[in-house]
Amino acid sequence: MGTAGPDGDKAMSGNKKGLHKGLTSYGDSGFSMFLRKAFIKGAGYTDDALDRRIVGIVDTGSAYNPCHGNSAQLIEAVKRGVMLAGGLPMDFPVISIHESFASPTSMFLRNLMSMDVEEMIRAQPMDAVVLIGGCDKTVPALLMGAASANLPAIALATGAMLTGSHDGVRVGACTDCRRYWGRFRAQEIDEDEIGRVNNQLVASVGTCSVMGTASTMACVVEGLGMMLPGGASPPAVTADRIRIAENSGATAVEMANSQLLPARIMSADAFENALRVLLAIGGSTNGIIHLTAIAGRLGIKLDLDRLDALGRDTPVLLDLKPSGMYYMEDFHKAGGMPALLRELRPLLHLDALTVTGRSLGEEMDRAPAAFAQEVIRPYDHPIYPQGGIAVLRGNLAPNGALIKQSAADPKLFEREGRAVVFSSLDDLAARIDSPELDVTADDFLVLQNGGPKGGYAMPEAGYLPIPTKLSRAGVKDMVRISDARMSGTAFGAIVLHVSPEAAIGGPLALVQNGDRIRLSVSGRKLELLVDEAELARRRAAYKPRVVRAERGYAKLYMNSVLQAEDGCDFDFLRKA
Repeated sequence: MGTAGPDGDKAMSGNKKGLHKGLTSYGDSGFSMFLRKAFIKGAGYTDDALDRRIVGIVDTGSAYNPCHGNSAQLIEAVKRGVMLAGGLPMDFPVISIHESFASPTSMFLRNLMSMDVEEMIRAQPMDAVVLIGGCDKTVPALLMGAASANLPAIALATGAMLTGSHDGVRVGACTDCRRYWGRFRAQEIDEDEIGRVNNQLVASVGTCSVMGTASTMACVVEGLGMMLPGGASPPAVTADRIRIAENSGATAVEMANSQLLPARIMSADAFENALRVLLAIGGSTNGIIHLTAIAGRLGIKLDLDRLDALGRDTPVLLDLKPSGMYYMEDFHKAGGMPALLRELRPLLHLDALTVTGRSLGEEMDRAPAAFAQEVIRPYDHPIYPQGGIAVLRGNLAPNGALIKQSAADPKLFEREGRAVVFSSLDDLAARIDSPELDVTADDFLVLQNGGPKGGYAMPEAGYLPIPTKLSRAGVKDMVRISDARMSGTAFGAIVLHVSPEAAIGGPLALVQNGDRIRLSVSGRKLELLVDEAELARRRAAYKPRVVRAERGYAKLYMNSVLQAEDGCDFDFLRKA
């Protein structure tokens, strides 16, 4: 088929542009074009309009996606920019994913969305594409699809929401969501107060107001070079966000004219820059999975050991929740990503290309001058001396695990504890609040079967709730270990992405109640303190968790999804 891949698409389209690209197959190319023009003219287009470069605009708006509530306004601004630059804008819908409205989790649908984006880019005539995304899985899905299609592409974030206020205290989603819900579980606040704070946590449309996964992805994509300078931080409802949208449309036309392809921008050096940014902002652990998946579409391998090495000399410079105290709107007022990149400059590959056609170093030279502010720390005065994320290995995580060290209490980093094991999310829900649960604050909570193949599609369940009997006694944090993910808005001594996962027989599956586990963040170790003979006996008796999917996308997912260290992409979508 002509759409089977880049080579097939090239064979069909050659060097053609705009409306002439990717003609429908009728066996008569002249008729194909005649018919296409007849139908598009039904929408009122003139021959002059149809002779322009076409810029596709991905519409991810949905009534189920308040994080994309400004999509229509952004699309209009992008269109304006495209037309001012002499192009023809054409918006088109793709799947929309919102974390809170997707079952079993938005992660389950990320790869499906990436396939939708890739195929719609291939199938429809366009010379470049603007990728509008916000809620966290949409941005990686858009870039994964665009990387595979390898058409000139530029990312545009919907932007963060504004903060609200509860009883005179500034609040914002979703770090404060978790903080107040924890207080409610501990009976520190009542039903009336949790209802009132619920009205204030999301003060406008847009993505989470803290350094959750959505904000993380916006920042790392700017660091990757796939977004206009300064494009990550403007809140959703600001004029700055609209201007970025207009300029993104104009830039897309320039990229179409110069044939600036994603593979030229997203180089190995660019991904290393993105990892530096992720570490410096105290970004979400999800960002590692997503960057790995995007890189895999281009045949680039992101290595966890290299990530850890980068983390040892990349300080956390951004004082933003959950690793600090401020919010995204404060980051924007402090100068946004250009200001942060200025402080990171000694660590970056400055010759990496960006969507502007200029290098990262050139864009940094064009950025506004520094000014006094408190949100972005100087390089030599960080909020945290090492990167926000550390990579752990050991017999419990031979292929790696992650901990967001910048958002946890260091008192919990070097310790040994007794395992309290939950075999599934259902088991967790059934027993975590039981008065009979045998648990102390010094124990390690262990969740099994939360990984990609565990039956829940690797949900953000790694933030295991503190057992009620402990939370009511004042316990705020304890070590929690799982093969699941957690929201970038979460905090605590939480070990995630343990690989191989339990569902495929990874060592996590062998952990039993009462086992001793040793955690050493400084030593980068996660060890199950059970002798090898006993582990061999358990391994021989272990029966893998069988999750059956009989049809449709669920079957495709279960048959094809990879482990966390490979970005949880589908095996057949990665570039060899």
